[in-house]
Amino acid sequence: MAAVDDSQFVIPLSFDIRASSFAGLMETRYRPFSFWRIRAITANTLTELTRLKVFYVLLVFALVLIGSSIFMAQFSFQQEFQILKDVSLGAISLFTSLLAIVATARLLPQDIEDRTLYTILAKPVPRFEYVLGRITGVLLLLAISTLLMAAAFALVLYLREQAVVHTTLRQMSGAPPDQIADALRVVRSSAFNTNIFPGIAIIYLKACLLAALTLFVSTFATSNIFTIVVMAFIYFIGHLQATTREYWLQEHGGGVITRVFLAIVTLLFPDLQAFNLVDDIVAGTAISLVVFAKTAVLGLFYTTIYTLLATFAFYGKEL
Repeated sequence: MAAVDDSQFVIPLSFDIRASSFAGLMETRYRPFSFWRIRAITANTLTELTRLKVFYVLLVFALVLIGSSIFMAQFSFQQEFQILKDVSLGAISLFTSLLAIVATARLLPQDIEDRTLYTILAKPVPRFEYVLGRITGVLLLLAISTLLMAAAFALVLYLREQAVVHTTLRQMSGAPPDQIADALRVVRSSAFNTNIFPGIAIIYLKACLLAALTLFVSTFATSNIFTIVVMAFIYFIGHLQATTREYWLQEHGGGVITRVFLAIVTLLFPDLQAFNLVDDIVAGTAISLVVFAKTAVLGLFYTTIYTLLATFAFYGKEL
């Protein structure tokens, strides 16, 4: 059979500003799987999401919260650094979670409402490429947002560390060099520690998980509002799952029925509390490589599973 030529694979430029970015898919020979098509959908998704006003509102709010945390405490520098890290990492975690849910929830319903989806799928674009391109665009947006907030957090923490260092040098100007060096070492160890970076990486993986789960819910939801409401319930259930599981095991024993029920709940609702390492970072507790690897693998596993489920559900969706 002769090769199929999709040189007519053109999406009208006048259709919509969002659909116009797909025009680069024209004049290419059709392939069952194409990274080029996925890249085009990803770029369109990222451009579309960065134009949302809610993105800038949440980002500015998070950055302001991180910046203002420097004025939230006037205690010893150890306590001040702890509060600064607690507030900043909490803001990063909350913002990325909200952005993952809100940004992803609108993609599929909005494409159906604007009929952009029909224009894309009418051309030789497999549904799994559409899903993969969309989720990749969201993950890139989350990565950019996380890096911006992490940079702001590092800057605030560094500025505060330098202020404490200068104060310490001024107060200990007549002390022996060894005592000054020890004091400065304590200040620097209280401000920065290696746990901050893996902690931020886990926060990002948690947001990726939520984005993939939101995309899965949106494949059978009727609107983005419904998706957001469902994800709000899942978000709270995921954070309370560990506490509830312990309560059930204590109150109802370790029977087979109880364990099966809890296993089903754990499978359907990921334990989001497992991704909360902020308390360990603030307390200065070292995050072992085993804990980090286990949590990272769990996040990647759930993200992959929910993306696959979203793909299967999307294939079964009548459009």
